[in-house]
Amino acid sequence: MTTSHTGTPPTTPDLIYGFSVVVPAYNEGLAVGDVVRRIIETMTSTGQPFEVIVVDDGSSDETAIGAAGGGAMVISHPQNAGYGAALKTGITRARFDHIVITDADGTYPIDRIPDLMAHADRFDMVVGARTGANYRESWFKEPARIILGAMVQWVTGTAIPDVNSGLRVFRTTLARQYFHVISQGYSFTTTITLAALSNGYFVKYLPIAYHRRVGSSKVRLARDIPRTTQIVLQACVYYNPIKLFLTFAVGTAILAVISWALYLLTESLPVGITAGLLTVSVIHFIALGMLADLIRVRNVPRAPTLTSHASSATTSHTIAPD
Repeated sequence: MTTSHTGTPPTTPDLIYGFSVVVPAYNEGLAVGDVVRRIIETMTSTGQPFEVIVVDDGSSDETAIGAAGGGAMVISHPQNAGYGAALKTGITRARFDHIVITDADGTYPIDRIPDLMAHADRFDMVVGARTGANYRESWFKEPARIILGAMVQWVTGTAIPDVNSGLRVFRTTLARQYFHVISQGYSFTTTITLAALSNGYFVKYLPIAYHRRVGSSKVRLARDIPRTTQIVLQACVYYNPIKLFLTFAVGTAILAVISWALYLLTESLPVGITAGLLTVSVIHFIALGMLADLIRVRNVPRAPTLTSHASSATTSHTIAPD
């Protein structure tokens, strides 16, 4: 994917140029300290201003101690609030105009963060698209991932190599702008992808390796798949309602045509009434879709224009991590 804007975008009054690395952590005491140390080593090598924020999401182990020992600023939730809630807490506390997110379990290649950062001035979001056997993980998760990806691609109309990767770089303002619709749970990454692509932001994907995690996975498919499906459908209503209503209209129109054909063959009054009602429903769905899209245009925030996004590159400066 190409883009037309270059250079470092203007910062908002409360943000300065640099990268805030936000790491959500829940019972990751075995791995988080090493992950933080590798983040600090990698970020220092870039020469860019940065900070490392670990949000301990109500852990019952020594996650906070391990993160602090590794050199991160630690923010602790009094109880488990969710993956997305932890990220939102870190993003809210961030000082810099770009956010880097990664997991605390060692699955993502920390050494690839500079590769993502290299595109951060030209794209609003840069995502590490996972590859390899550890990403496929199981025969059950793979079909669920394919279905989720297809649903999100249907909403956005864009090919998406990895809809919910947890290694990505994005503008702080982008995330904060859509906090009210971004998920509090594991669908944070899915919903911020939907928000970005549905509202004209530029997103780039880079292939990355995906490692075996330290400890046990916190994802529960029986719980998380229904939640994610609900969130994707809600996002469709919010970002692209006319597509949803037109889909209903097309389905209803097919039923109406079948009903009219049966009526011509049978001259059955109930079949004729059904065909008439289905025809009226098609008009209703189209009208509702147009109305919903008008409401969306008036109320959903959009990406900045290319003219306002572009600026001359600024001179980089270095701030040592706290």
